[in-house]
Amino acid sequence: MSDVDGTIVPVWTLSTTQGLTVPAFADEGTLTPERLSELRSALAAFASAPLVTLEAHSLPAKRDRSTGLPLDAMSPLAQELSRLVAANAQKVPAVAHVAESSEVLYRMVVPAKVASQVGKGLVRPMRSKAVDGGVYGDLIAVTGKKVIAAKASFVPVEAASAGAAGTAVGAAAGTAVAGTAMTVAAPLVLMAVAVGASAYADHERQKAIENITELLEKLHDDRLEAERSELDGCRDAIDKATALLLDRGKVGASLGLDSAVHAISTATQNAERRVKKWEATLDGVVGNHVDVAELEAAFPGVTEDGGEFRAHLELAALAIALKRRVVVLQGVEAGQSDYENPFENFVRSLRDDQQRINDLEARVENVLMRLSALELRSPKRLIDKVMTRKQVDSLLDASYRLRALGAGHSASAPKGDVVIEIEKHSDGTLLVLPARAS
Repeated sequence: MSDVDGTIVPVWTLSTTQGLTVPAFADEGTLTPERLSELRSALAAFASAPLVTLEAHSLPAKRDRSTGLPLDAMSPLAQELSRLVAANAQKVPAVAHVAESSEVLYRMVVPAKVASQVGKGLVRPMRSKAVDGGVYGDLIAVTGKKVIAAKASFVPVEAASAGAAGTAVGAAAGTAVAGTAMTVAAPLVLMAVAVGASAYADHERQKAIENITELLEKLHDDRLEAERSELDGCRDAIDKATALLLDRGKVGASLGLDSAVHAISTATQNAERRVKKWEATLDGVVGNHVDVAELEAAFPGVTEDGGEFRAHLELAALAIALKRRVVVLQGVEAGQSDYENPFENFVRSLRDDQQRINDLEARVENVLMRLSALELRSPKRLIDKVMTRKQVDSLLDASYRLRALGAGHSASAPKGDVVIEIEKHSDGTLLVLPARAS
């Protein structure tokens, strides 16, 4: 199965609700990527329940896989994908190619309308390491070479059987709705979105840990080191709970998740206290002009490569990332507790539980934007004196560093579709890559 030689790529339209009727488009033959995008928008606009599309592509040989979350071949998500493919393999040649292939890249696209329900902060454009300032786009490998060629086309896959229209919402992937090209696959959608969001949050955790470690090597601050260690120590309990929930198990006290949640809550409280102090300092700035020495006193190390202020920022980012993973766990547990509407419960839990952490993240970003807009003035002791070249260079350097604080942060939520990529390997195992804005 190769996407670069014109091979047809199968695409399923997945719903989380039984009985939903949408216009069938399977009879239109193959679709161009542009036409498929238009259909996604139309389905999202007119459907009353969440609709996503799932594509099956050839697996790229070279790409960054360091941030994905692995799942066993017998995991529920792997089984749901296998059932979906098996249900259509005999009557759709493109799906038969998928069934015969030992390695497949499944690409789930969650429309912007549905993604906004999942909530701000769980997905954002992922920064590319290969290109400075670039972001990952549609199926771009680490080499920058596109996996999907312009001549690739897509074929909508009909539901498995019109006679299965009365099956319950929580049924396995492949359940059909009569008269449509839609498949009811609520568990598949729930698990894919949950793992993709959890992988993204863990990716943010890894970045924060790397940044904190580098800063603490310069600071030699035992207090901050202890705070970092306590937070990063929560990862084991969260990883175990994630694996257990995605296997539809029950999270018990023996996993240590309660103590991990307590540590994360303490860290978020510390971040809120610090943010409140920063906001009060900025509120006291008159005319947006501030003395360098006064700024350094309130935000230690803000005009340097490393410093206590930047370490506090990374600790806040780490707490937020871990909190998001816990929020996803809570959402999955809520979704799986009621099989009549698992995805709706999942979305509701995410929306309710993440509001506080969203507000904290927005406040941190606002502090950074306000700092980047400040105009530095020379120290008061030098106002009536001629500054040396070194002092001028130092003031300019500090000003540039302040400007850079706002450049890499944006409080706006992604307005586009959300992409979740699931790799199926030859041994049947899955690797779910972080959900990202397309």
